[in-house]
Amino acid sequence: MPNDQGLPWTAGTATGIGSLPYDDPIEATRIVLGELPDLPHLPELPSRGPGADMIGRTCGLLVELGVDLQPAGWRLTAAEGLDQRRSRSILARDLDALEELALGYTGPLKVQVTGPWTLAASVERPRGGRVLGDPGARRDVAQSLAEGLAAHLEGVRRRVPGAALVVQLDEPSLPSVLRGAVPTASGFSRYRTVEEPEAVELLRTVIGRVAADGALPVVHCCAAGVPFGMVARTGSRGLSFDLRTVTEADLEPLAEAVEDGVALFVGAVPSLRPEAPATRNTARGPNDVEIARTVLSFWRRLGFSEDSAALGCVVTPSCGLAGADPAWARTALTLARKAGAHLAERPT
Repeated sequence: MPNDQGLPWTAGTATGIGSLPYDDPIEATRIVLGELPDLPHLPELPSRGPGADMIGRTCGLLVELGVDLQPAGWRLTAAEGLDQRRSRSILARDLDALEELALGYTGPLKVQVTGPWTLAASVERPRGGRVLGDPGARRDVAQSLAEGLAAHLEGVRRRVPGAALVVQLDEPSLPSVLRGAVPTASGFSRYRTVEEPEAVELLRTVIGRVAADGALPVVHCCAAGVPFGMVARTGSRGLSFDLRTVTEADLEPLAEAVEDGVALFVGAVPSLRPEAPATRNTARGPNDVEIARTVLSFWRRLGFSEDSAALGCVVTPSCGLAGADPAWARTALTLARKAGAHLAERPT
């Protein structure tokens, strides 16, 4: 049976992944707080441009490492760049919106940052080539991220003092890093495979700092081939994934993680609006009861009874919602919330 081990949310909870297709932080924050009252998150709005995207937002958190945006993407520089300052300014506006609208809020609150391996696979070194290709550089970036994230969490706590912080590390590139599938700039070769012990060590660098600061770390990856067993060994208290990518081989490591007190953030709500039905009598996408049934079926496949699903699972969209139309993004959050509530009722 799963063990909650002091998780800050209640049974039957839902949350979002992070990104939304809006450009107004007030509007986005209001929607998140309204649709996800039990586990809201700080919205990410990448449509506002460089510095608001997942990589740029996290580059703004780095300590003692300059970063700027070049034609080839984000690159480490000798000094803080204009785009790095812009990223920090955008994040400050997002936090202003959160502080205003979450006044008096008490309970769990999730923030998202790019994890160290995806950051290393995305950011270039000063003379070219990804940070991923230099073991020393990737350790420096991970340590800088850990320090910057600690400062970020301190700032969030000042603005929302009643929040119990949950930190989601986004690692969409992790499976490719472990397979040696990240392409070089030319596209004709690939960066070397990273061995599992080093992959665990670098994630622990950041996760350990998060935990030491009193926040609960979660690792998110909506790509196929997530190494669930490896991620569980990093000290992460949650595993967030797209349910459609889970294979039979994944069930055992997921079940073992649950037994060890790791929560599953189950991406069961489509992140994009389902295609229009072929006939008028065909339902347009799953409803909240069907989503809850899907999660319960998955939970049973792990070997657990339905009455523990509401505690062991947090329902989420399958991935970020930046690519969705605004109406569907809100609908997806509503579906996740209602499906999460159904888990405690075990719909028949």
